[in-house]
Amino acid sequence: MDGANIGSITIAINKAYTSIAFQCETGDLQGATRQDGPIYGLSDAHGGRLAVFPGGIPLVRDGSIMGAIGVSTGTIEQDQEVASAGAAAY
Repeated sequence: MDGANIGSITIAINKAYTSIAFQCETGDLQGATRQDGPIYGLSDAHGGRLAVFPGGIPLVRDGSIMGAIGVSTGTIEQDQEVASAGAAAY
């Protein structure tokens, strides 16, 4: 994307990684990892590689995770919208 931050590449990869590691959408981890949440600090695990905000979605076929999509550089709402469209296309 023209004008995208280069740091977004790593964030997108980490969103995909997180969605596979925890077998859920990264946005689903947001509430539980807040300071008052039951798994606060999770985002520091795995060498700081976990992304606990929207934009990562596992790609599931026949009940099995086949991969993941991670999107970054827009707002978290935009990232989630683009990731959802990619997952739907899969």
